Amino acid sequence: MPIAVHAPARQSEGYNRDAMPILPESDASSPAPRLLDAARLDRPDTVVHQQPFAFLVAREQLPDSARAALAADFPAYPSAGFFPHEAKDCGPSLNRLVDELTSPAFADAIGARLGLPDLGRHPTLVTICRALNKRHGTIHTDSRSKIVTALVYLNEDWPPISEGCLRFLNRIDDIDDLVVPEIRPLYGHLVAFRRADNSFHGHLPHEGERRVVQVAWLTSEDEKLRKTRRGRLSRLFKKLFGALDRKLGAGRDRNAAHRD
Repeated sequence: MPIAVHAPARQSEGYNRDAMPILPESDASSPAPRLLDAARLDRPDTVVHQQPFAFLVAREQLPDSARAALAADFPAYPSAGFFPHEAKDCGPSLNRLVDELTSPAFADAIGARLGLPDLGRHPTLVTICRALNKRHGTIHTDSRSKIVTALVYLNEDWPPISEGCLRFLNRIDDIDDLVVPEIRPLYGHLVAFRRADNSFHGHLPHEGERRVVQVAWLTSEDEKLRKTRRGRLSRLFKKLFGALDRKLGAGRDRNAAHRD
């Protein structure tokens, strides 16, 4: 049975709540209230850790009023996996969420909590996932070209299972050696972590819908171009060979891992 994170916020070394950047309030001429507000990152149940690697878990980061629009505007990918964001695939509210998530001010707010207050100066790569196959979720650290990764979950509900629930881990060879309780991928939950050689994370095999928007702040524009090209090629492959993709790794071991 998965356990939702309800721990009190932790004040770790290098994390100064009073020094956190806060996004300005929307003015009266704004067409709609913003979806993300850096002030919500300091909810009482937010968890911030600096060890064994820097990460945060922040619940209920999106307004309830946006649920229906974000669900309707989510891209209708026919294949499983993460694909580079393209505005034409998404409706206006989903594109607005991407814009706010990748804004320099919100990036700096996340980065400051992870020991990187200037995160917003780095290029971003946004990928979106609608569904997964069982081969996804193996334990890994993320590639060295990623500085910080953040995920915003958009699932209206989640069954009482551990499959598909994100786990931050102490080891690369044990999916059950959790740093904090696993995070259910529910609407509005946001997690972010600073990539390190020991930033182990993953989830138990899950097949089916699992909506998430992911942004990675990268080391260079060249890396963004390379990853975008690879993501588009992967999307084409899965469109042509979806049945084969579902079979690959379907019987993987629960502790399966790769380095990045």
